[in-house]
Amino acid sequence: MDQELLARVCNTPGVPGYEDAAQDVAAEVLGACCDEVRRDRLGNVIALKRATRPPAEGERPIRVMLAAHVDEIGMMLKHIDEKGFVRFQPLGGLHAQVLISQRVTIHGKTPTGGVIVPDSRPSAKDKPTPMDELFIDTGLPAEALRERVEVGDIITFAPEVAVLNDKVYVGRNFDDRIGTYCLLEAMRRVGETAVDVYAVSSVQEEVGLRGARVATFAIEPDIGVALDGSLSWGPYAKEHEKLCAIGQGTGVYIMDRLTIGDRRLVKFLFDLCERFDIAVQKNIGGGTDASAIQQGKAGALSTTIGAPVRYMHSTVQLCHADDMEATVELLKAFMENAHDLLPDER
Repeated sequence: MDQELLARVCNTPGVPGYEDAAQDVAAEVLGACCDEVRRDRLGNVIALKRATRPPAEGERPIRVMLAAHVDEIGMMLKHIDEKGFVRFQPLGGLHAQVLISQRVTIHGKTPTGGVIVPDSRPSAKDKPTPMDELFIDTGLPAEALRERVEVGDIITFAPEVAVLNDKVYVGRNFDDRIGTYCLLEAMRRVGETAVDVYAVSSVQEEVGLRGARVATFAIEPDIGVALDGSLSWGPYAKEHEKLCAIGQGTGVYIMDRLTIGDRRLVKFLFDLCERFDIAVQKNIGGGTDASAIQQGKAGALSTTIGAPVRYMHSTVQLCHADDMEATVELLKAFMENAHDLLPDER
């Protein structure tokens, strides 16, 4: 596991529509190990690693698309009142209960720290304050604050990735920077392939799978795998909700609320895990870029894989190093053997 790369990927800000800095990291890493790298108009980074074992004359290699969304949930500065308190607009699926007392960074002309203010009103003692009633306090008076930030500036949560205990990591954006890390690391490790692999660091997934949809239409893949967090259970989960546990291997999505994983592809992934002794679990998840890939133009075999992540869409997401490693190894094995999944289709 490359801890330095993980830190770079997770600590670089990038909310939906403002992923440029995070995409710089993805483009740099992919540029060093792929044959082509480009950015499209929406901001996706699309890298191509060509097949090193070409198909028979007159045939084209199978196109495999791997997509991990780089955007993290965050906010946008909406208003600064006369006392210097900030109102914000959510970008992605924020929940009010995880916001209070969090430290944030406003990315303005000068990066400016702030805190989301605890609600001290008696009425808020036992229930979350609605998001549209929350404030950010930077400690600065309005005049000084307006010299540093303005309406439209993006806001990210401040905590950086860290080791919590042993091999368990904690971070603000493991949905989906763990997927991004696994994609980049797998592209660095992969050996010879008989398929063309398109590695996509996609944008704006948290607001509607927008980047993956555009990239899919450009690539026209035959097979597509999204990289995202597998839902891992915590103490409030009911027994029937306990699917993936951290530290027990990567997750392969059987279905989510947007996609039914292609049965051939799902079986192929589980067979690879058995063949290469990769720890794996079945997952039923939320919604991922796999839906956009599956429904692009002529359609594609599609599903999602990913390391289990606890407490997604919070600032204290947890992930296990062994699960990240299992995900990278499954991706590597998949790329090197994907030609066996659709041997007669080009």
